[in-house]
Amino acid sequence: MMSARAPTKERDQMHGQGLRARDLGIPFSGTPGRFNAITDVAGVAVGYETLWFGEGPLVSGRGPVRTGVTAIHPRGIDNGNPCFAGSFALNAAGEMTGLNWLEERGLYDGPILITNTHSVGVVRDAAIRWMRDKGRDFVWSVPIVGETYDGSFNDIDGGHIRAEHAFAALNHATAGGPLNEGNIGGGTGMMTYEYKGGTGTASRQLSNEIGGYTVGVLVQSNYGERQQLRIGGIKVGESLTDNLPHFLDQTLVTEELRQRHPRWCGQKSRPGRNGGKPGEGSIIVVVATDAPLLPHQLRRLAKRPALAIGRLGGVGAAMSGDIFIAFSVANAGVTEKATVGHSNLVDNYANLALTPLFEATIDATEEAIVNAMVAAGGAEGINNLYVPQLPHDRLRHLLAQHNLLV
Repeated sequence: MMSARAPTKERDQMHGQGLRARDLGIPFSGTPGRFNAITDVAGVAVGYETLWFGEGPLVSGRGPVRTGVTAIHPRGIDNGNPCFAGSFALNAAGEMTGLNWLEERGLYDGPILITNTHSVGVVRDAAIRWMRDKGRDFVWSVPIVGETYDGSFNDIDGGHIRAEHAFAALNHATAGGPLNEGNIGGGTGMMTYEYKGGTGTASRQLSNEIGGYTVGVLVQSNYGERQQLRIGGIKVGESLTDNLPHFLDQTLVTEELRQRHPRWCGQKSRPGRNGGKPGEGSIIVVVATDAPLLPHQLRRLAKRPALAIGRLGGVGAAMSGDIFIAFSVANAGVTEKATVGHSNLVDNYANLALTPLFEATIDATEEAIVNAMVAAGGAEGINNLYVPQLPHDRLRHLLAQHNLLV
């Protein structure tokens, strides 16, 4: 939902200019699927609910509000059959509920949701209610809900995310088409390399000679310090340090904010009171594929987004929650409800043939993160904190200097 009172500047820039990284000529490896989105994997459906209203100083419980929920249905909104799945945490200063049970059995049979750090509980509970209402057959469930922290931009303690917002994201999910990116869903209040970030997606299509499989990725990106940023292998962040997040109304900048965000207040950079550096944050990565991978193979696949983050300059910071999940929509008949003493037959992909899928996952994750940054418009959050948009023209100029524009 959006407030009709949102300032024109914010309203116009919420979703950027509808551009994606390839529209700017940014180079990437691999061949994307039709929509270059996680929805290129057959059956995968994605839905969003975005909350954006209020302006000015933070008043907990009233706003400003810049947050939301993202929902992913691995087999579609009406199919609760389980998928083989696996997970990996590069740095676990964050949360994704349900991973212990997922790793124990190698399966998952519900939606995957992403929101802000302090809304995980209400979204998890809503997922159970939603599955009950859909008539899903289970005695108990541990839904998967991931989070990244938007408390620098959003009234994170205000309790604005409610069950109805999770229901909306779950019920409005669509499959087989393009997706909106940037300031939307769970990614609404996020930033990446100290630019506006949020939700991004991309996909890769393997050639028929190596199976023709698809890998799709969706990220909620909220990590990184400006000077770390690399695009196309170039340290572009070192040339883009002049427009950091900043407070437009200095009268709203308290001593607490100066201590927490010195660089954003025009002061010399120093570690924050919790020991963290400026720009530390988190990223959730969801990887989907139609390749017939088993749980141990999906755990291997789930490690590969870390290499994409490294390509872009990320370091898996000490205060970052970098948590990844991978699932396969193949083996549609997989079940846990076989009769005792009887076996189920499943398709098995060769372990030593996984490298192309690893590469596809890395390439798609890299592009999904940059897509989130390109799509997200610069905007104001709580206390008139302005987080700028990745400067498209300056980035193109830097890449052109190295003959990298596509």
